Amino acid sequence: MSTDRLFLCETEHVPILGVIQIEVGDLLLAVYNLDGDFFVTDDRCTHGPGILSDGCIEDGKIECDFHGGEFDIRTGAVVTAPCMIPIKTYTAIIENDKIYIDRI
Repeated sequence: MSTDRLFLCETEHVPILGVIQIEVGDLLLAVYNLDGDFFVTDDRCTHGPGILSDGCIEDGKIECDFHGGEFDIRTGAVVTAPCMIPIKTYTAIIENDKIYIDRI
């Protein structure tokens, strides 16, 4: 394993079609499990004070529970207003049932 990676969690800690919040260093991240495919985004909504890991997942989108805006989990793209700015995504690296991202 590369030392340029940040460990986030074990894959088993992210429920299927679920999301959990991970805080590592100064990053607040959302880690998603879409039927065994893992994705990582910033956890703060770009529109307001909402926390995405508190929202609902449907059809590969996460809905912010604050204003109801939605983002594509895979790309970070805005799907539904009032959000206008995409969320930052990170490539999930899976090794030995552990989830990492590259250091920034």
